[in-house]
Amino acid sequence: MAGLDPLIHAPARLQLLTTLTAVSAAEFSTLREALGVSDSVLSKHISTLVAAGYVRSRKGMHDGRRTTWVGLTDAGRTALRCHVAALRRLIDVVE
Repeated sequence: MAGLDPLIHAPARLQLLTTLTAVSAAEFSTLREALGVSDSVLSKHISTLVAAGYVRSRKGMHDGRRTTWVGLTDAGRTALRCHVAALRRLIDVVE
């Protein structure tokens, strides 16, 4: 279907992007807990979305430990909106 983005359609990536809409950036561990996935699974999803330009990732210190912060880019926000619009069009056909 036109508008569905295969990079976003995976449930964990869709949940990751929707979670990031509410914040400027989120800590890796917070995202891992919210999605209920392992470090390696989350890292792979983040890498895929960074490569697509949908999220940005930066390393930093928080409470004396190294952490990764992840944030939604403008391109990611636009792609998510388009994907959600395509999902709504699909749902409208069912209802």
